[in-house]
Amino acid sequence: MVGGYWGLVLAGGLGAGAFDGDADTGAGVADEGGGYGGLLAAAGLGGVPAPVVLSLLVAIAWFGSLTGSVLIDAFPGPVGRTVLGTAVLFGALGAAWTCTRMLVPPLRRVFRDAPAPSRRDFVGRVCVIRTGRVGTGFGQAEVTSEDGSAALVQVRVPGSDLAAGGLAFGDTALIFDYDPADEVFLVMPYDAPPDPGAS
Repeated sequence: MVGGYWGLVLAGGLGAGAFDGDADTGAGVADEGGGYGGLLAAAGLGGVPAPVVLSLLVAIAWFGSLTGSVLIDAFPGPVGRTVLGTAVLFGALGAAWTCTRMLVPPLRRVFRDAPAPSRRDFVGRVCVIRTGRVGTGFGQAEVTSEDGSAALVQVRVPGSDLAAGGLAFGDTALIFDYDPADEVFLVMPYDAPPDPGAS
């Protein structure tokens, strides 16, 4: 069952979160909402996507019951087998929960949510002016993000820097702040250091 599920996920026929009843399963530990995420968090198994936790539970329980069934077959008598079968069932479930709980803490670090990208990530980066001029109410610049993608952003120059000469097309500037009210970046003139590899 577990192999079939992950096979469908790898084949693209099923989303990895198809049985992830709570989309927040990977975020919190104690404050999970409802669904599978809340149930798993209450069992001390939160913080990891539900399909991963359920796969571990099923696989370990299956292995435990398979091992126990081999021992039961060697035991004579139907009454003894029934008692041992019940013990193996609960033992396999207990072992699955215990082993999975031991595996969840390191897995939480693997599935920890990365912080969402923010416009403030551009603060501190150097940009290149792409408009003829930049003023207190006009200007655009191209900035390259950490992943290498380029973005055209609205930039403004404070009045003091504007009086010192301002910025023009092709100039480099340093983004030193972000104004969320106007959704613009504040920039100042910046002379990029020479490329040591350039001849």
